[in-house]
Amino acid sequence: MTSPAAPAERRVPEAVHRRRWAILGVLMLSLLIVVLDNSILNVAIKTISTPPPTGLGATQSELEWAINAYTLVFAGLLFSAGLLGDRLGRKKVLLAGLVVFGIGSALAAQSGSPGELIAFRAVMGLGAAFVMPATLAVLMNVFERDEQPKAIGIWAGGVGLAIAIGPITGGILLDHFWWGSVFLINVPIVLVALALMLWLVPDSQDPNPGRVDPVGVVLSVIGLVLLVYGIIKGGQLADFTDTTVLATIGAGLAVLAAFVVFEKRSDHPSIDVTYFKNKVFSAAIGAIALVFFALMGVTFFSVFYTQSVRGYTPLQTGLLMLPLAVAQMVFAPRARLVVDRFGNKAVCTAGLLVIAAMLAAFATLEADTPIWILEVIFFFMGTGMAHIMTPVSVVIMQALPREKAGSASALSNTFRQVGGALGIAVLGSVLSTAYRSGIEDSLPAAARHKAGESIEATLGFAAKLGARGEALIGPAHDAFLHAMHVTALCGAGVALFGAVVVALFLPGKAPQPQQEPGEPGEKELVTTDQ
Repeated sequence: MTSPAAPAERRVPEAVHRRRWAILGVLMLSLLIVVLDNSILNVAIKTISTPPPTGLGATQSELEWAINAYTLVFAGLLFSAGLLGDRLGRKKVLLAGLVVFGIGSALAAQSGSPGELIAFRAVMGLGAAFVMPATLAVLMNVFERDEQPKAIGIWAGGVGLAIAIGPITGGILLDHFWWGSVFLINVPIVLVALALMLWLVPDSQDPNPGRVDPVGVVLSVIGLVLLVYGIIKGGQLADFTDTTVLATIGAGLAVLAAFVVFEKRSDHPSIDVTYFKNKVFSAAIGAIALVFFALMGVTFFSVFYTQSVRGYTPLQTGLLMLPLAVAQMVFAPRARLVVDRFGNKAVCTAGLLVIAAMLAAFATLEADTPIWILEVIFFFMGTGMAHIMTPVSVVIMQALPREKAGSASALSNTFRQVGGALGIAVLGSVLSTAYRSGIEDSLPAAARHKAGESIEATLGFAAKLGARGEALIGPAHDAFLHAMHVTALCGAGVALFGAVVVALFLPGKAPQPQQEPGEPGEKELVTTDQ
């Protein structure tokens, strides 16, 4: 073990190496803030959709944009954020990102309209774009290669911790304070993280960084915004053949294609497209995107199922999601041990198959299904995620040289966030379209467009009608359940496709016998990723 440690000692002072686990704790706190915000928002979306003064009266599409504004800015800038961290110093970029995120959180808490909330969420996404890749990049430069899988596993477990804390924290805040408190809570956490970061975390950077790529950034942001906007608009209109929808989606795809061509020809690209010639790397990136596509879409509609159909409070909804988070938090740090024994291909394929099965199980849920069944579904979904996130994160991060850790982390997080954004947009649109088609016949013709947009819109319309509106509650629940079943099956199909990709391209057990004299799991990753 002495030999591998020597290069790291030349990069990082011995004092820093000794406190690497404390540094990992600080990095996880920074990660916690970014993930916590989205998991808190998941239980707050129903409250935000209620009319003032309780909420903002946000529509289904405005709720999706409150999530996607953050995600799109985040994903669109991750390329450049990773490069800037490699070039200017990861600690400097991380500190700046935390400051911007804290300011955006304070502004979002004071939003007076859905439009303001969407704008301030975008500011938060700007800050988060500089936080997320820097955490993994610092981790890769503090830990030795043989310790990296363990450290990344703990880092991934931190995501589970944030998923667990977020909904419960959000539920407690919504029970006692106004909806804006779910954003204001970020501010003190940011202040603590900044203080610990200045004290403990070392700076590092690429000795030979590339130049910033403004054209690539602009193309990626425009392309993603057009694509997701078109998908959301299609769900809002319940018509994906609408000329405006098709034109917007087509323009988004064209701009993203131009982005790929430009990056391929550029001498200072935001993303080096030659990375994707490595099939293992590409499969790992694709697996992360597909997992979050399915997961974020399901999380979006499960909140409405528990609150609008089942009648649970935001706090109770947060507690109901606890098994998903606990499973991920428990199994993510241990997933590397399973990979050591069975290989990446078997573990990740099994994880995606479990997720597909649990998504399909959502299609069996009814208004009176015993709630423990939902808890079992969430637990196995979290278990499946844990056995995908850790292995593919290790594959991605070890596929590139340590100096390019910011770029590797940016790629991983970009595909994760883009997958999540598209999951919310696509599956949210499927949900909206299926719901509208199921409820329209029960609504008066004049109210079909607005009251049929979501179950919350229908229930709000029913409440205004008083006693006459009670007849709408049953049809609204039935229409939502049907829409949820359709959406869950679509998500299951995406997860199955991911399982096929992983089974075809991730390394399996074949290299293991060659590695058995040493350290099977970690050396297998090193060998297959080179």
